[in-house]
Amino acid sequence: MQHFTKAEIRHIEDRYEDFLKEIRNKFDDERIARIEKAFRFANAAHDGIKRKSGEPYIIHPIAVAKIVAKDIGLGATSIVSALLHDVVEDTEYRLSDIENMFGKKVATIVDGLTKLSGDFDSKQALTLRKILMTLSDDVRVILIKIADRLHNMRTLDSMLPHKKVKIAGETLFLYVPLAHRLGLYAIKSELEELSFKYKHPEEYNQINYLLHNQEETRNYLVNKFIKPIKEKLAEHNFDCEVTHRLKTSYSIWQKMQKKGVTFNEIYDILAIRIIIKAKPEISEKRQCFDVLSIVTDIYKPKPDRIRDWINLPKVNGYESLHVTVMGPEGKWVEVQIRTERMDEIANRGFAAHYRYKDISTYEKELETWLERIRDVLQNPDTDAFEFLDDFKLNLYGTEINVFTPKGDMISMPQNSTVIDFAYEIHTDLGNKCIGAKINLRLVPISHVLQSGDQIEILTSENQTPKLEWLKFTTSAKARGKIKAAFKLEKNRHIEKGRLMVEEVMKKANAPITSNNLKKLIGHFNLNNKEQLYSELGMGFIDLKNIDEILGKKSENKLVKYWNITFGNRKKGEIENDDSVQKIDNKKPFILKETQDNISYSLAKCCNPIPGEKVIGVLSSDDHVNIHKAGCKELGKYLSNHGDRIITAEWTKFKRQSYLTRIKLEGFDKLGIANQITTIISKENNINMRSLHFDAHEGIFSGELFLYIHNTDDLHNLIERLKKIKGIDNVTRVENLNE
Repeated sequence: MQHFTKAEIRHIEDRYEDFLKEIRNKFDDERIARIEKAFRFANAAHDGIKRKSGEPYIIHPIAVAKIVAKDIGLGATSIVSALLHDVVEDTEYRLSDIENMFGKKVATIVDGLTKLSGDFDSKQALTLRKILMTLSDDVRVILIKIADRLHNMRTLDSMLPHKKVKIAGETLFLYVPLAHRLGLYAIKSELEELSFKYKHPEEYNQINYLLHNQEETRNYLVNKFIKPIKEKLAEHNFDCEVTHRLKTSYSIWQKMQKKGVTFNEIYDILAIRIIIKAKPEISEKRQCFDVLSIVTDIYKPKPDRIRDWINLPKVNGYESLHVTVMGPEGKWVEVQIRTERMDEIANRGFAAHYRYKDISTYEKELETWLERIRDVLQNPDTDAFEFLDDFKLNLYGTEINVFTPKGDMISMPQNSTVIDFAYEIHTDLGNKCIGAKINLRLVPISHVLQSGDQIEILTSENQTPKLEWLKFTTSAKARGKIKAAFKLEKNRHIEKGRLMVEEVMKKANAPITSNNLKKLIGHFNLNNKEQLYSELGMGFIDLKNIDEILGKKSENKLVKYWNITFGNRKKGEIENDDSVQKIDNKKPFILKETQDNISYSLAKCCNPIPGEKVIGVLSSDDHVNIHKAGCKELGKYLSNHGDRIITAEWTKFKRQSYLTRIKLEGFDKLGIANQITTIISKENNINMRSLHFDAHEGIFSGELFLYIHNTDDLHNLIERLKKIKGIDNVTRVENLNE
């Protein structure tokens, strides 16, 4: 076996010494000795093994242990487990060796981490089940796993491009929400930033460049803003640290995408944070509200932008007061007010609660959340990918607080409906629910709940669960219970769907080949033919446009060109033609205008057009579904089918055109519709499928469906339209049907 050089050994010892400096003052000699023993054991076990970057492998466990100790704040047992987390997976040592040398608790944690080792693959949803099972046994396993992923993200440069995209995608899809749910704000933010950097490098660099350009102006405004606050706080004998933080580039980009705005239109890029060194004789809540009063005496608050997470903390334990005020030079500024204890909990989450002996409430909330997950896990018939989707609904997002008729408060995911609440209380209540009284007003089961609602569920013995309820349920528990009620009918739905496919294909004169089935599965972004049959049988999808899906009738002129040119060729001749591209997932998939349309299709969920940044998903060995790089549906593929992800690049498209939807807003004036159509059809020679304009009280909105060749043409058109006097906003809408 190859051993490390003297230089490499010295490098390992230096990194370990740096780690020891971080923890030496936090632990007694006995615990430091345990950590030292774990390092020496792991170092010997990993001797001669290197990472893809070329550095000794032991550097990785040291780095993970440092994150566990410094950023999460866990104890010696967790640090020992972090140092040993890859020993069983990557060396000849067994779990029994770990137990003999370091005890049962460390062995249990290492065992949990070993089960979760490696990159996520097509069995992602099953891996997620293991994560959650482990999480319910010992939360330290998932905390160390998050630290492991953070260091992997920090050292992602040595990976191949398609691997970077895959790992960044699964990090955003699963690890970021888990870090959020466990209250690890600082780690969550760093994971988001690193994922953004590798998944969307151009946008990442552009936003950071713009932030850097504004730094001087921003610092001037910060100093001008906080000066009177500091003076007033000192006057009232408050010992506070007043700092500022920038919104992360990922958060800025996300808001730009969600709101359809530019960088300069985002007003909350900057936030001021006031951290109070609390006086023990006065309640923390009162001190925070006193500081809020001082701030709003100096600057006028925005009435709809005051958030109180002290009286009602977030479910991950986050406590803080947020207020948006009008600052100097007409700029809105968010101010966050919290104590030192609240600030540490905001950054370190779960582990910080123990330090402050404030764990009982948070443990209760965590246990409630885990109980919801167990409800779903206990159903062995649940489709793994459906489970993954349902779990995501509860994992990441704002929660609301609602009340029972007796006044008990219950936290629910935002956008929960009456039926979600009914199932949250009891399965039978959900199954028999026919509506509710909210604040004494009668509402249907699809009614969306608001924070503060008091809800009385109404039931009927004749009521039974309905499949259409899935269209307006939000919580994983409700969705799981509804699906469980229908699991006995699953085979019936699959059989019904299979017969529907046979009938439709027969009418379309199309054979039921694996290639045609792959086209149907890819069109609806499904995973396999059983899911296709099931969704059809339950009525969730239909095959009205079967000819278009199979490429028999398409507005795409390429199909006609292909059939005319190559239609009389023999099968072998077509297969050997150089124009049919062999797919290699290690190289970018080149999207050509004169390519056989069977090689790729454009995803309906995001409708990419030539020139946009795209990513491919292999639906078979010879077919790729092309998605926009920022497509929401793509997140599902990145985590579930990371091995099918490939990079893709466009060539120049000049003949073929793609249906694109554009929205316009502005002030109504005479002749504006004529100006718009002139620019589109006469000056830019772009074909229109339909256009609709609506004006009300001097404001107009328009919607256009156009045939665009590529992004250059689209951007040129949008810029021309924006220059029309009266036009205030022009945006592209990705979904053609919403």
